[in-house]
Amino acid sequence: MNKKTVRDIDVNGKRVLVRVDFNVPLDKEGNVADDTRIRAALPTIRYLVENRARVILASHLGRPKGAFNDRYSLKPVARRLEELLGREVIMVEDVVGEIPRQAVAGLGEGQVMMLENVRFYAEEEKNDEKFARALAELADIFVNDAFGAAHRAHASTEGVARIIPGVAGFLMEKEIEMLGRALSSPDRPFVAIIGGAKVSDKIGVIGNLLGKVDTLIIGGGMANTFLKAKGLDMGKSLLEGDKVDLARELMDRAAAAGVKFMLPVDLVVSRAADPEAERRVVPADRVPEEWMALDIGPESAGMFGKAIREARTVVWNGPMGVFEMAPFAGGTFSVARSLAESGAVTIVGGGDSAAAVEKAGVAGRISHISTGGGASLEFLEGRQLPGIVALQDK
Repeated sequence: MNKKTVRDIDVNGKRVLVRVDFNVPLDKEGNVADDTRIRAALPTIRYLVENRARVILASHLGRPKGAFNDRYSLKPVARRLEELLGREVIMVEDVVGEIPRQAVAGLGEGQVMMLENVRFYAEEEKNDEKFARALAELADIFVNDAFGAAHRAHASTEGVARIIPGVAGFLMEKEIEMLGRALSSPDRPFVAIIGGAKVSDKIGVIGNLLGKVDTLIIGGGMANTFLKAKGLDMGKSLLEGDKVDLARELMDRAAAAGVKFMLPVDLVVSRAADPEAERRVVPADRVPEEWMALDIGPESAGMFGKAIREARTVVWNGPMGVFEMAPFAGGTFSVARSLAESGAVTIVGGGDSAAAVEKAGVAGRISHISTGGGASLEFLEGRQLPGIVALQDK
């Protein structure tokens, strides 16, 4: 990684603004329901505390649309962070202006404070320079540890780094190194598994990976579009009719590049996306007229599992079916278990795939679970992420 990290600068006694991604789910009582992202930021925060920095945390939560709204307050997040850190986290009622300025002025070495939700200001998402300057005034150094927001050119992710020195936190460093190594110098065979509902959501990823992987496995709703492109009748299955020609073109490109392109050979089908509805396993070319494919079948799971276990690097983004419903979760969980059982470097790209390895109970056996859904997708597409570009080069 050619970007500076917190290790490369002197933070002792300095005011350090840390952009974290604490956009976490809250339960009905307003408490943190899943603290994975908070835990992921702890190494950076602890390092700064131990090195006597004055730590100022900034994050967004939800979509408050540029207005103060208690529903999106970071107060419950600050409480949970306090429990995990085992030290006080001073909660500030604002983001910029006199209140945070005074709070920073009173902040001692090794102390931690958290600003309110940066998206309470519309200027945040507009990457407004004046707002970025007001944030930058609070600190001497900027640390971006919010990989999940690195694909957004917002004031607190990109704007601040153009005003005060910006470096990567440890989580950001790990994300860049793990994903970057997979794309630039993977141990081979390199297998990518792409799932989810739509081909259109992953065109860029598939296109970029075709020049890098040895095997590409396609599952989920998007597999239906590729199967249709092979001339199969998919019944009432979800597919993108306007992307059938594109699917055919991508398969041709894979063949020309010598990439093994794997599609499901059997499917779990039902008359409706309903856990109570009748279901059966059928060959991929035998989907009944009024039925829809909702998961890969056991033969496909076995075939995909074999390819995964023979790999040295595996990247997975997107489920194999409607895994939120237990009857259609088998394929996704099978892939998760195959990753855990392989001896490969395994990288799971945020969102549904991360939830799947957690639900399957194998998260601890995955090399890296990305904290960024959209960011990891754009990284795998080969795009430059503004929140990373703005950081100082080594």
